[in-house]
Amino acid sequence: MPTLEAVTACSRITLFPLGGLMVGYTTQSSDARGLGDIAIVGVVEPDTATGEHLWRMAATMFTNPPSTQAAARWILTQCTRARICHAPSYRDLPGAKWVGEFERTVRLDSLFANHDSVRTGRITLG
Repeated sequence: MPTLEAVTACSRITLFPLGGLMVGYTTQSSDARGLGDIAIVGVVEPDTATGEHLWRMAATMFTNPPSTQAAARWILTQCTRARICHAPSYRDLPGAKWVGEFERTVRLDSLFANHDSVRTGRITLG
C-alpha cells in the first residue's frame, strides 16, 4: 500500500464528473511566487475510489499502454478542460477548504498546462 501524504488547504477547486468519478482539481505553488505550478487532482466521490483510478482510466484512453508522462498529461487535460468549459455538471468552489491524501506525484518532463508536476489521490471537502 502506498504511503499517503496529507495536505490541508483552502483554494479554488473545480469539481467535475469523469468516468463515474467526481474529481476535484486545484493548484498549489512550489514557492512564494504563487504560480500554481503543481496540479492537485483528487477523487472526491465515491469514497471507495483513489487517485490510482485516474491513472487506470488514463491508460484506457491510449491504443498502447501510455508512459507515465502521457497519462499525466491526459489527466491534466481533463482538469483544464473542466475548468475552462463551465458545463452545467461542473462546479467551481472558490475558497474551498479541503484535505488531500496523495498517493502519487509525477514531475513532468516539460511544462504542460502551466504545471510542472501533478499530484493525485483523494480530496475531501469541508
